[in-house]
Amino acid sequence: MSAGPAVDPRGPRFAAILTTIVLAVVLVTGWWPLLAAQTVVFAIGAFIGLKPAPYSLLYRYLVAPRLSPPTEREDAAPLRFAQAVGFVFALVGTIGYATDVTALGVVATAFALFAAFLNAAFNFCLGCEMYLLIRRFTPSGQPS
Repeated sequence: MSAGPAVDPRGPRFAAILTTIVLAVVLVTGWWPLLAAQTVVFAIGAFIGLKPAPYSLLYRYLVAPRLSPPTEREDAAPLRFAQAVGFVFALVGTIGYATDVTALGVVATAFALFAAFLNAAFNFCLGCEMYLLIRRFTPSGQPS
């Protein structure tokens, strides 16, 4: 089933914790430049790859060396899809805040925060689950 390189599953959870913090700060402050920065983080993970993504780099160089080697690995494709979903919500949120359509910014950011929190707190990746459902129900086996 491997559609991409395998990653240490603790890295995406670490990224979800940082993302949760960033999105919570955005919701409290309404500071859209921070949301724009998070949008770039999502874009790198989704469209360039998880390895060069900023939170992956933090995990790889600051956290992982202090942990035991991973006992399992997971496919990167669902994680990249989840990053793309996060990118869409963060982009919509950034546009909402930047154009003074604050309600749009708040709602889009809240949806992204909810998904990030699920992963950070419960190790449940909503975007990954969406990927697997789409893959199961599309003839080609790949999300559109």
